[in-house]
Amino acid sequence: MKNIIIFDDPATHMNLLPITYTRPISYIRVGITNIYEKWQYFIKDAEFSSLVDPYLMKKYPTTITDENYFIAGHIYPCDALVEAIFKLDKGTALLSPSEQLIAFRGTMEDFDKKKFTSTTTYHEEPKQLHWLYDIFLHNDEQLRLDFRRLSAGRKSQSLSPTNRLIGDHEFDDGSSKYFIEEGASIEGAIINVTNGPIYIGKNATIMEGSCIRAPFAACEHSQVNMGAKIYGATTLGPYCKVGGELNNVVMIGYSNKAHDGFLGNAVIGEWCNIGGGTTASNLKNDYTEIKLWNYPAHRFLKTGLQFCGLIMGDHSKAGINCMFNTATVIGVGVNIHGAGFPRNFVASFSEGSTAGFSDVSMTKFFDTARRVMARRHVELSDIDKEIFMAVQAIAEGYK
Repeated sequence: MKNIIIFDDPATHMNLLPITYTRPISYIRVGITNIYEKWQYFIKDAEFSSLVDPYLMKKYPTTITDENYFIAGHIYPCDALVEAIFKLDKGTALLSPSEQLIAFRGTMEDFDKKKFTSTTTYHEEPKQLHWLYDIFLHNDEQLRLDFRRLSAGRKSQSLSPTNRLIGDHEFDDGSSKYFIEEGASIEGAIINVTNGPIYIGKNATIMEGSCIRAPFAACEHSQVNMGAKIYGATTLGPYCKVGGELNNVVMIGYSNKAHDGFLGNAVIGEWCNIGGGTTASNLKNDYTEIKLWNYPAHRFLKTGLQFCGLIMGDHSKAGINCMFNTATVIGVGVNIHGAGFPRNFVASFSEGSTAGFSDVSMTKFFDTARRVMARRHVELSDIDKEIFMAVQAIAEGYK
């Protein structure tokens, strides 16, 4: 059995903060599944593990054998790339045309020392996740690809006649444009599949009056509340609850935006809560190019984008009627409340408003996190606490 180790590229890991503070790059959800799960689909009968920063290793341990295939976790798999990786000789690294490391076959010692016997170059730059905004920019394509893989050869649950389905229901090959997993509930919704597929996960709920335009995915146990307006390409990770208006949003999992308010071109981590009436801008009033906070550069960098909304790290909260300027980056464990626009970057473990921010003690953070996670019957483990303590220490350098 092949031993696959999905490793974090250090530079990319830094570019993807705050989302990668608490997870490997490959555990970021883009489309329906995360990148790690995509590789598991393409490579069958293999042992998978991660290679990450030391503070994450207890939660994401590495399985090492005498011979391993190391694969960069920010790169999306495809058949041609998998074929190229498994053609590698022992000690050989696969590079992109820009000379970034895609994969290596060999020992952990040689990988750590970058001791490659030889290198070979892949014929093109692989599709990859590099910047925070790539998460929502790539979501359309990856959602369509994941849908094809997850629905192939399987039968969807039937769609209740209380729903209104708009558009041609089938692709050109005759396959259905919607797939509903076992236990999902959809009643009285308007679903438009004109522009792509819609995936409803196991035990997900789409309530009456919801209007959803494809491509769209609601993963297991997620919930769309009454009257929600959702545009593609939007993904709701497991156990997310949403209401109001969303456009091209990726919620990684276990987060709530249950009430009215707008999110667009946004990325929301796990265990976040966005209060009723909260709205985040995704377009500047003067329509100029957007700049986004970059952690390693310690400043705002040009994106080349006209649309970019809220980026929120794990366990962050926004109170009712909060407002966020275009391309606001919120770290881990942040609690924002009050009227007015906070600054466009709020460091991790901060609490406050436009009047000012103060540090959140780890005792207070753990108490809140424990209560939040218990609502989904998930325990805040000692390993989780160690990770957050490490994140706090790292984040001090970005305040």
